[in-house]
Amino acid sequence: MKIAYVCQSYPPMISGAALVAQRLAEGIASRGHEVLVVTASDQERAYTDSTAGLKLVRLRSFPNPVRVDQRFLLWPRREIAVELQAFRPDVLHLQDSLSAGLSGLFVAHALDIPVVLTVHALPCLLSTYAPTVPGLRRGIEAGLWTYGNWLRRQCEATITPNRVIADIVSAHANCRPQVISNGVDLKRFTPCPAFLGEGEALRQKYGLAPYLPIILYAGRIDVGKRVDLVVRAAAQAMHSVNAQLLVVGDGQRRAAVIRLSEELGIRDLCHFPGFVPATGDLPGLYRLASVFITASEVETQSLVVLEAAATGLPIVAVRAAAPPEVMEDGVNGYLVASRDIDAMADRLVLLLRNPVQAMAMGQAGRAMAERHSLDRSIEAHEELYRSLVLP
Repeated sequence: MKIAYVCQSYPPMISGAALVAQRLAEGIASRGHEVLVVTASDQERAYTDSTAGLKLVRLRSFPNPVRVDQRFLLWPRREIAVELQAFRPDVLHLQDSLSAGLSGLFVAHALDIPVVLTVHALPCLLSTYAPTVPGLRRGIEAGLWTYGNWLRRQCEATITPNRVIADIVSAHANCRPQVISNGVDLKRFTPCPAFLGEGEALRQKYGLAPYLPIILYAGRIDVGKRVDLVVRAAAQAMHSVNAQLLVVGDGQRRAAVIRLSEELGIRDLCHFPGFVPATGDLPGLYRLASVFITASEVETQSLVVLEAAATGLPIVAVRAAAPPEVMEDGVNGYLVASRDIDAMADRLVLLLRNPVQAMAMGQAGRAMAERHSLDRSIEAHEELYRSLVLP
């Protein structure tokens, strides 16, 4: 088959959607299919790369005002038309719901190409970037749901990464999305160290205290991720137990989060190394940590929760959006009410004081992650594509 993907971002630009698109495109290409990816250029200028079975077309782009080191496509319909007319895919898979995805949809309809849409973000995430004007965010969310429902009706198939998000989408639209996990690379994200002495080497490299347990957050540091709550919960926990906080990632709120750690008096126990790639030290940092925490309420699956679970980490997360799909409270971690700092801190203390229990939860998390393997995800996508192509 010939499969085309349209994305707003693609590595080296980093986001959950970008990483999902890359792993899927490369996975489908590795199965012998021809793959085209059309996305925003990370360098402003347009250029093209090609590897075995995969052509990557990066279109002229513009800086994204709400995302660090991100760029976006404004209205690329003409450029996408040129690429799709030349490639003639059997299926077009949209990894974006806004300007790039809408452009791809119009072109696909003109060329009679079936379209698949993956829902990577709910309106509640996009509305968090709006000014705090009374009623504005609610109005934006309502408008985005109306638009999203129309968009999904134009596609032959819609994918969400779990049942929780499928239920939310179904409640707002007269359609039931197909559930396909984004998947996690179980060979890369594993409890087994990559080499002898990995932990000691990483502690030295990142300036981590040699004997203090590590509370880990990994991901974007933007408003919707609520990393400020992670820092507050960690600070509260560290009044009761000896620990250090490692915040891996970058974003518009990074400087504010660092200032918050200073205000809370824990800056000397916090580490902010910035973005660390999954192909580099990130799996080892998961293995090095004692517990993973996230306070985000807007995840459609949360790759970092899957990665943490795959490496055997117990997790503290909020009971909102995606985490309840991949977590069972008291089994592979703890789920608490959204924005409940006291509960988050309490669960951190509980896990740090009970390493045997934490290890058992980590093992349960690994077993859960194995049901979300990247191979299974790619196979499920391949089956969906075939169902749209074959009579």
